Amino acid sequence: MNLRLWVWGIAVGASILLGVPAVAAPSAMQISQGVSQQGGGNTAAAAEKSLKEGLQLYQQGTAESLKGAIAKFEEALKLYREAGDRGGEAVTLNNIGKVYSDLGEKQKALEYYSQSLPLSRAVGDRSLEATTLNNIGLVYDDLGEKQKALEYLSQSLPLSRAVGDRGGEATTLNNIGGVYSDLGEKQKALEYLSQSLPLRRAVGDRSGEAVSLYNIAFAKRDRGNLTEALTNIETSLKIIESLRTKVAGPELRTSYFATVQNYYQFYIDLLMQLHKTQPKSGYDTKAFEASERSRARSLLELLQEANADIRQGVAPELLQRERSLQQQLDALEKRRIEVLNRPNHTPAQEAELEQQRQTLITQYQDIQTQIRTTSPRYAALTQPQPLTLSQIQQQILDENTILLQYSLGKDRSYLWAVTKTSITSYELPKAAEIETTAKNFRAAVTDPRYRDIPNRVAEASNALSQIILQPVAAQLGQKRLLIVGDGVLNYLPFAALSLPGKSGENGNPPLIVNHEIVLLPSASTLGILRQNYSDRQAPTRTLAILADPVFSGNDERIKNYSSATTEQAVESANPGLSRSRGNNNVQFDRLKFTRQEAQIIQALVPANSRTESLDFAASRATATSPNLSQYKIIHFATHGFANSTNPELSGILMSLVDENGKPLNGFLRLTDIFNLKLAAELVVLSACQTGLGQNIQGEGMVGLTRGFMYAGAKRVVVSLWSVDDEGTSKLMSSFYQGMLKKGLTPAAALRAAQLEMLQQKQWQSPYYWAAFTLQGEWR
Repeated sequence: MNLRLWVWGIAVGASILLGVPAVAAPSAMQISQGVSQQGGGNTAAAAEKSLKEGLQLYQQGTAESLKGAIAKFEEALKLYREAGDRGGEAVTLNNIGKVYSDLGEKQKALEYYSQSLPLSRAVGDRSLEATTLNNIGLVYDDLGEKQKALEYLSQSLPLSRAVGDRGGEATTLNNIGGVYSDLGEKQKALEYLSQSLPLRRAVGDRSGEAVSLYNIAFAKRDRGNLTEALTNIETSLKIIESLRTKVAGPELRTSYFATVQNYYQFYIDLLMQLHKTQPKSGYDTKAFEASERSRARSLLELLQEANADIRQGVAPELLQRERSLQQQLDALEKRRIEVLNRPNHTPAQEAELEQQRQTLITQYQDIQTQIRTTSPRYAALTQPQPLTLSQIQQQILDENTILLQYSLGKDRSYLWAVTKTSITSYELPKAAEIETTAKNFRAAVTDPRYRDIPNRVAEASNALSQIILQPVAAQLGQKRLLIVGDGVLNYLPFAALSLPGKSGENGNPPLIVNHEIVLLPSASTLGILRQNYSDRQAPTRTLAILADPVFSGNDERIKNYSSATTEQAVESANPGLSRSRGNNNVQFDRLKFTRQEAQIIQALVPANSRTESLDFAASRATATSPNLSQYKIIHFATHGFANSTNPELSGILMSLVDENGKPLNGFLRLTDIFNLKLAAELVVLSACQTGLGQNIQGEGMVGLTRGFMYAGAKRVVVSLWSVDDEGTSKLMSSFYQGMLKKGLTPAAALRAAQLEMLQQKQWQSPYYWAAFTLQGEWR
């Protein structure tokens, strides 16, 4: 029997979010399982295997894995054709079209769908025919050809009904409703969406039910029925929250939550529109709490998990399998480096290595999920709930602190200013306008062509602050600012922004002049951080410094230069390093001022309360030593990488060679950082771009800061761009003077150090001092 299994995953389809796709299962990936009866048993079995491997890669959802899925599906296609299995060929062509559609290559998707359609008809597979017609309709919808979309979707609908596929029928009804909504025919849209909803419920498709409710809410909002729309979207979000708790792995939870951010954005916008008409009904408070609920949820759960030691009580064979897979990933990375350094390596070899890596990553994440689901300690954890407005006011803020929380939306954005006793909300322009202005400001501060031109920085600052600060300027006074950004605002040096005023050298001063500034992924994050360290035993020693590592076999500190210490040898000893730096061709030059920085800082602490690891001792072994848990402050002065495409490849560079020039593994990756056991009051990453990472919808910046918070740090000081070596040394020296000699909190000490730099002509450009930000505890 040739069994074909439908797999309805998180896929992109038609929506009524003004052209932005809702996430549900409006189009299907179909895989074929079992041995084909149409000939070529071994060939067909190999085709089935390639098809399944392609689906596994597809379900990971990254750009790299989608390309790997295409390679596997193409492999399967060739084999099905050899076996003469026209049904398998039709399925595979449909799947390749779906991946190209997800990658945005709509015309290429149409080519493959158009090949699949006649084959599905020829073999009499009406279910596949209905799916392919649906998928073609979705592509035309994305291309803006709405009538053509309706033509294909209307052909798909009776086929789904004829074969009794109620789930497919519900999906197509939803998609037709979406197209009518885009055409402005809201009543007709509601008719189709209202037919879709009971079918979703009848087949138990909770995710699809949430989509239909969301789309119905959207249509009702557009018809002016705001209260009815509110009921529908709140019901939809309850389903989303319920489904999210059933996803075991943090990576999958993060991925899933990113796909439903449109629901929260719509809900927030709807509440704020209701607030306009009924300003005393508390809708602005509900919108703020919805914003808080939509943020950094996976981080909240990770931080709660960090205090639980979830591996205790887990079957030893699972833990061994986890270690084995990590070793296999490291070995595969070494093999990849060796292959790619051969002049005659082929794209096929590279694709095969990538496919193997993606397979191992899937297995590794599966094992971690099994560890969580079988862990007694993990089972005892309750889902952490984001804080309410009153809890934030009571637990997070004091009289001298104001929370500024931003939410960027497609049509409108919002800002909430929260104090100990009040909340005020403001409507801001759409995300695209804020993004353009924010990027211009960041470029003015960091681009060598502009950064020393005061007027250029002041003009860019004024343009941005008019949008994101002017509405709240009167409330700021000289209060401490806790800033929860969104999207592009996570990359922004708020310390260098000025309140709106005159441009030029005599304009308003940067925010840092009157304010301490602390960044947070969400206000609730700080709440759970405080829970984690409230009953923790404080470290007994003050300071651990790791600085001035040795990166190259050509370094003058090596006694006996080894000609074998090539860049390839160093990379082979450091799995993930070449992938981390990507195509940037980063050179690991010695950072000589980090030694001076370390010497100045260590002189502020008694010898019996500090440890210094310089040169070769600034190693990965030192950085991962349990001894670091004895120190309140841990200072890394070295190169750092933030890989925004693959955040797991972010890391910090320690010594890459030993005293004899022999290559060492000196790359402290994000996964290593998550496995550290710290009790630090403060971790300082005096390195390049350590505050960046991948900006994931609903989670914010995923990078080194998150790793160190999980490892046990109360607060982390990181940088937003590649910083000047000498300028950083000056700033860090002043920062530690403020903390260790003047008794300032880290937030106050960082502000004082930045002000000191600002007052010196050589360092007054914000490029030199505004990169460093404090994230976490402000007290």
